[in-house]
Amino acid sequence: MSALCGWLGTGAAANGDALERMAAALPLDGGERACGEGWGLAAGGPVHHGPGIAAALVGAVEFADRRLQVRAREGGAAAALAAAYSEQGESCLALLRGAFAAAVVDHAARSVLLAIDRMGVHSICYAVNEGTLVFGSSADAVRAHPAVASGLSLQSVFNYVYFHMVPGPETIYRGLRRIPPGGFVRFAGGALAVGSYWRIAFREAERPDVTHLETEFRALLERGVAKFVDGRPIGAFLSGGTDSSTVAGMLGRTGDRAAKTYSIGFDAQGYDEMAYARIAAKHFRTEHHEYYVTPDDVLELIQRLTRFCDQPFGNSSAVPTYYCARMAREDGVELLLGGDGGDELFGGNERYAKQAVFALYDRVPRALRRGLLEPALFAVPRGERLPLLRKARSYVQQASVPMPGRLQTYNLLNRIPLERIFTDEFLGHVDPATPGRLLDGVYHGAEAGTMLNRMLALDLRFTLADNDLYKVNRMCELAGVAVAYPMLDDDLVAFSAALPSGLKLRRTTLRYFFKRALRGFLPPEIIAKRKHGFGLPTGVWLHSHAPLRELAYDALDGFKARGVMRAAFVDELVAEHQGGHAGYWGEQIWVLGVLELWLRAHGLPRGQALV
Repeated sequence: MSALCGWLGTGAAANGDALERMAAALPLDGGERACGEGWGLAAGGPVHHGPGIAAALVGAVEFADRRLQVRAREGGAAAALAAAYSEQGESCLALLRGAFAAAVVDHAARSVLLAIDRMGVHSICYAVNEGTLVFGSSADAVRAHPAVASGLSLQSVFNYVYFHMVPGPETIYRGLRRIPPGGFVRFAGGALAVGSYWRIAFREAERPDVTHLETEFRALLERGVAKFVDGRPIGAFLSGGTDSSTVAGMLGRTGDRAAKTYSIGFDAQGYDEMAYARIAAKHFRTEHHEYYVTPDDVLELIQRLTRFCDQPFGNSSAVPTYYCARMAREDGVELLLGGDGGDELFGGNERYAKQAVFALYDRVPRALRRGLLEPALFAVPRGERLPLLRKARSYVQQASVPMPGRLQTYNLLNRIPLERIFTDEFLGHVDPATPGRLLDGVYHGAEAGTMLNRMLALDLRFTLADNDLYKVNRMCELAGVAVAYPMLDDDLVAFSAALPSGLKLRRTTLRYFFKRALRGFLPPEIIAKRKHGFGLPTGVWLHSHAPLRELAYDALDGFKARGVMRAAFVDELVAEHQGGHAGYWGEQIWVLGVLELWLRAHGLPRGQALV
């Protein structure tokens, strides 16, 4: 994946080797460099260096201005960005489309402008120290600069345990932040300004012509895929879900040969979806490739994975993603297309339907709820022994939690008192309310008039940008193959934002419009299937595969010494996994085990306390 890095500062920060040290931490594939007194800029592509200004623009970028588009074709995207910046300043960011990371170093004026794309496909981390701004596509690149000396953020460790990844705009390191989707950073006169040049606005069309919308949608999908067919060997992830099947089908339609598709399976009941991938491959006549991930594959990858990621990342589906990307790279593919984004844009996650059911309780008059229904439900002695009554109580309890907190009722940190989980010393250094504030800020700050669209805004940020895109980007980078996301085309995003909520979710039917529009294109089995996911059978394998279990338990044992969690609770996790719900508790063990292995791989040896 294309990347960039650079800095602007004075004094001791003006180290001639700094730029090369930062560049060495990134996949720049050569690229270009520009540097001068107290500044530097490097990118995996062209770097424009004109009078007083250096600029880099990496990714699949377009300009919403014909004159700039012509200039980009003739002189390169970085030169076009520099020209736009010279004319319009930070307002030029509104002209950028596609997936990109942008940097303009105005060394004459001693200022910097940084931005990433609207969906957060690309990433830029940054830190400011004593008048020096350092930035790069990964935290590792930023930390390679001598002006940056940052230790771990205990708050981010807590956030990681809550989210199973480190949510933006923070990173795992103190004082090192990252730009959120559609965001920018401006550094001038030693001062930092952070803002957004774009945010999704859900402005639903009234009484739309659905037949016309279906035609437009199919055309947008085809164009979104066709943009990436440029002569390179290309393939597509194929999980068997609606999104990956759609992208694979469109790739076959737009290319000049059968699409190459790549699927991962698991020899574990309830986790394998290879049958659906085969249905899609047969339907679209793709050149299909399969690989079954094993526990031994996990053992082979886990140490490399934790070394490679610049943040601890607990999503176990990173493992199958890597092996799928590796299979494609070994087959000669240079670019893989992913279907990520469809769930978050068109209402494909099960929780949307579930929350719609919970929201029905809000329609019951408050006086009736408080004065009659709830007293009746909870007054019955030993009511938990009656299945129907127990289910009704659970419904009322969950429905009574305000959104978006209701989405987190199954989160481990909301089910067990924190004092039982974490040490007093650790809790004294963190604010446990931070995750809730992050969720509230995005959910309630969304330009949306419905609960569904507010959930979509929430998932676009935390599920897509901070989790899924990070996972696929990093694993493809590790495998040595580029990746692109046709579902996140700007025109498709705009189309989704205008689509009425009732077409995305019809009562409890997920992806109502999406599936209706693609009848006759997707196989009926794919349209009818339930949402599944791409998760690793972690809990099952921890039971059945002794070497993997030994690695995980050893990591947990080492984590006890970090001073973060109570040793008794870590032991309780192991006991629950051995005797309880293998999937749920196995995932908790994976999350903590990955954190411990990440800490060891990033300079914190076993036994070193964090608190």
